[in-house]
Amino acid sequence: MDLDFEGIVNARDLGGLPAGGLKVRPGCLLRTAYLAEATDADIERLQRMKLRAVFDFRSLPEAVAAPDRQVPGAESVALPTLDQEAERRSGEAVPEQTWLDLPKHIVDLSFTKLFQKKARELYPSLILSEFSQLQYSAFLNLILLKGADGAVLWHCSQGKDRTGIGAALILGALGASRETIVEDFDLSNREYKPLVDALCAEVAAKGGGEDEMDVIRAFMGVSTRNFCATLDLIDSQWGSLQDYITKQLDLTGDDIGLLRKRYLV
Repeated sequence: MDLDFEGIVNARDLGGLPAGGLKVRPGCLLRTAYLAEATDADIERLQRMKLRAVFDFRSLPEAVAAPDRQVPGAESVALPTLDQEAERRSGEAVPEQTWLDLPKHIVDLSFTKLFQKKARELYPSLILSEFSQLQYSAFLNLILLKGADGAVLWHCSQGKDRTGIGAALILGALGASRETIVEDFDLSNREYKPLVDALCAEVAAKGGGEDEMDVIRAFMGVSTRNFCATLDLIDSQWGSLQDYITKQLDLTGDDIGLLRKRYLV
């Protein structure tokens, strides 16, 4: 369900989604964009929701450029999920300042083979990278540790890609169907549709086609097509999303049982 905050965008509660034959408990599992622009009323509302932990999937430069407002009673945990060192080793690193002001550059970048490649590889890299796996494993295990008596929240900058993968993992652990997981992921496109449409129009005006527009969709909205392909990749390599969670992210059957007991009603 949507969370209508004043300053926090792309915010929703996984509560009410079907999973494991039941529904996700409302008010416990929250996904959003960053908290840098949260208003006093937003902070007070999160306090009333008994927020206990905020998991920040952004890189250090992203977090420094737009630091979260702190929520009293909630621990802030940095879990940068992108392996920037691997990107530097690959020789395909992009200057950090470009990432920090991506809407300004993305139309021109969409015409480059590098960004077309990055658009295709973003979600698989979050699943396949050992660095990313360690961060998401920590995320799931810390939810078990810190979410016993209140809500938890996770976010990146726009609350869509890295945050969406996090939501997919917790929903997968809770036994949600692929359809439910994909629908939740795709909802970010509703939030960012005006921006994506405007930038795609700029691309078209410069002679760009589907390859270029896919870059816009992937980096300014979400590429549901690429996400579904990544779920297919998980199925082909591990058998299922739940097998990926247990085999690669080290959640035990007891851990999954506890998550379901806590978060399903």
